[in-house]
Amino acid sequence: MNIVNKLAIFTLLLLAMLSTMSNVAIITAVPSLKEHFNDVKNIEFYSRLMITLPSLAIALLAPFLGHIIFKFGKKRSAILAIFIFAFAGSSGLYLESIELLLASRALFGAAVASLMIVTTSLVGDYFSNEKRSKYMSLQNAFAAFGGIVLVTGGGALADISWRYTFGIYLLGLLILPLVFTQIKEVTKESNFVILKNEATGNIFYIYLLAFLYMSVFFIMPTQVPFMLINKYEASGQFAGLVISTFLVSNALGGLIFAKLKKRLSHKAIFLIGLSIFGTGFIGYGIVTQLNMFFFPAHIAGLGAGIMMTNITTWFLKFTTIENRVKSSGYFTSALFLGQFASPMIFFKLANDLGVQNFLFALGVSLFLMMIVTLFIISFKHKMPNVAVSMNKRV
Repeated sequence: MNIVNKLAIFTLLLLAMLSTMSNVAIITAVPSLKEHFNDVKNIEFYSRLMITLPSLAIALLAPFLGHIIFKFGKKRSAILAIFIFAFAGSSGLYLESIELLLASRALFGAAVASLMIVTTSLVGDYFSNEKRSKYMSLQNAFAAFGGIVLVTGGGALADISWRYTFGIYLLGLLILPLVFTQIKEVTKESNFVILKNEATGNIFYIYLLAFLYMSVFFIMPTQVPFMLINKYEASGQFAGLVISTFLVSNALGGLIFAKLKKRLSHKAIFLIGLSIFGTGFIGYGIVTQLNMFFFPAHIAGLGAGIMMTNITTWFLKFTTIENRVKSSGYFTSALFLGQFASPMIFFKLANDLGVQNFLFALGVSLFLMMIVTLFIISFKHKMPNVAVSMNKRV
C-alpha cells in the first residue's frame, strides 16, 4: 500500500506551513492593536503577550495533546485543529475585549500544537531514511518561504487595519478538503511503516537540543531588529528585509541538509550547522555598515536551517508507530518552550553587554562549543585504541 502520492505530500507541506504562522503573521498588527486598546491598563504587556502566549500554550499543552491525539486519531485531530486554528486565529476580526483576544490566542496555540504533533508524526509514518531527509528539507524550505509570504501579506493587511491581519488565519479552512481526502491514518499493519527504532540512545537529549536550538534561534526576531533600529537607525522595512534574508537562507539550509545526510551522520551535521550558525552571530557582532547585515543574516540562516532539519529527522529516528505521536508532543513542547524562554534567558545579558556585543559573544560561544565537542568526540574515539595498544604491550 502506497498512500504517499504527490497530493498527499503537498497537503502535509501545507499543514506544516500553518504552524509557522502561529506568531509571526500578526506581528505587524501589534503596534496598531496597542493603540486601539490604549485605555487598557498594562496594554504594553498585553500587546506583547499576544505574540508570546501561543508559544507558552504550545509548550505547556503539547505533551498532553500528544496523548489525546494518540487516542483520538491524527486525521480527526488535524481537522478539528484546523477549525480551531481558523476561528480562534481570526478572533481579532470580531472580538472587542483584550482579555477575550488573549484567551483566543491561547486556544489558537493549542490548535498549532496539535497540527505540529500530527504533521511531525505523519512524516515519521510516511517516510523513512533518505526519503525522510529529502522530505524534511522540502518542508523546511516550504515553511520558510510560506512564512515570508504570510508575514508580507499580514503586513499589507495591517496597513489597512490591524483587524484584517487576523483574517489571514482563515486560509487554514482552504486546506480542509485536502486533509479530508489525502491524509490517511497509519496502522501497525501498514506495509510501509518502519516498526523498529532506527536510532539508539536517550531521546531526552534530542528534546534538550531542540530546546537549546530554538532559544538561540529566537534571538534573531527578538534582538536583531531592535539593534538595527535603535543603534543604526534603520527603518522597520529594512529590519524586515534582514529578517526575510534570514528566513530565505533558513530554507536553503534545509535543502542543503539532504545533500549532507547522504554522506554524514546526524552528529557531524549538527556540528557543521552549529559552526555556521555561530559564524553568522559573530558576523552580527563585527559588522558596522547597515547594508552589510544581510551577509551575517544569510550565514546564520543557513546554519539554522541545517540544524533544525537535522534535529527533526534525528528525533524521528528514535520513534515508532507506537510512540511517535506522544513523542512528537514532547518534541513540540521542547521547541516552543525554547522559543518562549529565549527572551527571559538572554534579555539581561543582551541588555548588560549591548545587543551587538552580546551577539558577538554568543557566536564565539557557539563556535567554541563546536570545537570542544569535536575534541571530546575525538578523545572518545582514541580511548579504545589506547586500551588495545596497552593490552598488546601487557
